[in-house]
Amino acid sequence: MTLSRRAPLAVLFVFLTATLVADETHDHNHGPADLGNLGEVTFETSCKAAVRKDFSRAVAMVHSFWYAEAEKAFAKIAAEHPDCAMAHWGVALSNYHPLWAPPTADELRRGRDAAARAKAAPSATERERAFIDAIHAFYADAEKADHPSRAAAYAKAMENVAARFPADDEAAIFHALALLGTAAPSDKSYATQKRAAEILTAILPRHPAHPGVAHYVIHSYDYPALAALALPAARTYAKIAPGSPHALHMPSHIFTRLGLWDESIGSNLASAEKARRFINVTKPGAAAFDELHAIDYLVYAHVQKGEDAKAKALVDQLLAVDGQSIDNANFAAAYALAAVPARYTLERRQWSDAAKLTLRPANFDWKPYAYAEANLHYARAIGAARSGDLNTAKSAVDRLEEIRQGLAAQKNTYWAEQAAIQQMAAQAWLAQGAGLKEEALRLMRIAADREDQTEKHPVTPGPVIPARELLADLLLENDQPVAALAEIERVLTVSPRRFSGTLLAARAAEKAGATQKAQSRYRELLALAGKTTERPELEMARAFVAK
Repeated sequence: MTLSRRAPLAVLFVFLTATLVADETHDHNHGPADLGNLGEVTFETSCKAAVRKDFSRAVAMVHSFWYAEAEKAFAKIAAEHPDCAMAHWGVALSNYHPLWAPPTADELRRGRDAAARAKAAPSATERERAFIDAIHAFYADAEKADHPSRAAAYAKAMENVAARFPADDEAAIFHALALLGTAAPSDKSYATQKRAAEILTAILPRHPAHPGVAHYVIHSYDYPALAALALPAARTYAKIAPGSPHALHMPSHIFTRLGLWDESIGSNLASAEKARRFINVTKPGAAAFDELHAIDYLVYAHVQKGEDAKAKALVDQLLAVDGQSIDNANFAAAYALAAVPARYTLERRQWSDAAKLTLRPANFDWKPYAYAEANLHYARAIGAARSGDLNTAKSAVDRLEEIRQGLAAQKNTYWAEQAAIQQMAAQAWLAQGAGLKEEALRLMRIAADREDQTEKHPVTPGPVIPARELLADLLLENDQPVAALAEIERVLTVSPRRFSGTLLAARAAEKAGATQKAQSRYRELLALAGKTTERPELEMARAFVAK
């Protein structure tokens, strides 16, 4: 099946059907720690009939990336029924997160051991052996082979499983996810993502309420050029699996791409509440990583609307988190803890506040998450350079270089490149602060071009601040409003309805003498903010529009 102009309409129809199905589905509650329906998944196994319902539910958890709970569910089945080979497969599967981050050392150990137990278990069908061999391909030679190679091996193995068992839709769905885990962030043709979408679109009519189908369609189209195609899935997934915090959050990826801030806020408020309710039952007093992740997207959305007080309350909540209390101290938690304060200060142009940022919480283990920590040093470097503290800026730039080198040594090429882009952008403002204007513009153009060549990681709503937006700001600082306007218009094409981008566009147009363009952008800024009066820039916009 190939994507055609009719495909989005067909997808929309099926997702509307899924919405009706989901609305009619009872919000099954399987216990105090199980907060609702996770969608319709039936994964056939040869295991005892008594565990098949729980097994399918554990697979549904995987499809909504509820990995920790899925692992517990599979492990419980394995403990009670050690001859159920697929329960061990489920534990191994739960420790491989194709779209998140490479497994930690502990996850790799648990997954490898479970894959070995699955392979050694005597009771399994030919189909089950194929699934087991596929996940084993990911963990094989983990000490020697790098993560991208093993991810590619798993994707190839799942392709073979899907080909051998063409009637097995679960095999096809997991194949689509495995493909997404191998997509190159520099491939602007999105060939791999489109291939995954074709697989999922073919399955969708048969499984309109399957959480994995809706979820992975969103990930397939989570790019500016494709995001509109995922709106039907985004507006359906949360209704398919309302019991999952991630299912409630995931639609905001598309809402963010399209600048639909109110929908993003609604999505993440629901996700944060669900995560709190779950953690209050399972681990009272802990902080849920799903809530921290939702806060990252919430702060991003509130800032775009100029709702600084709401954003600040969330920042304060985040900064009060005890690093030892997080239920799953994973990459999403680390990213939110570092990126949210950085984003909040830079988006609001509070340079001196950005320069004073410190890595919090201090009792969190930051060592595995240097790429998250980089966001804070990025904000410190820019904030210090723009507030005249060049020594602090230089120190932060040096730390970014250390992080880049460390990531490169680990062969973490994606995040090493992101750190390099941040370092170069920070160096540009450092050069500007030192009066080296041409050098500043040269560095910033390189940073912007390099950022354009990659895509954002699924963990983040977007760069802490787009490099090309910083380039436009730098051009405006150097009295080049026409060039600044051209650059910021490029940003707003990719990231529509950004407050700071819209403001920069209005200012650049005003300084360039493009009065109609300035009027249009200032009106857009006022519409973005609605009744908000928290930003002083809004008074300037109202005054200009009233002329």
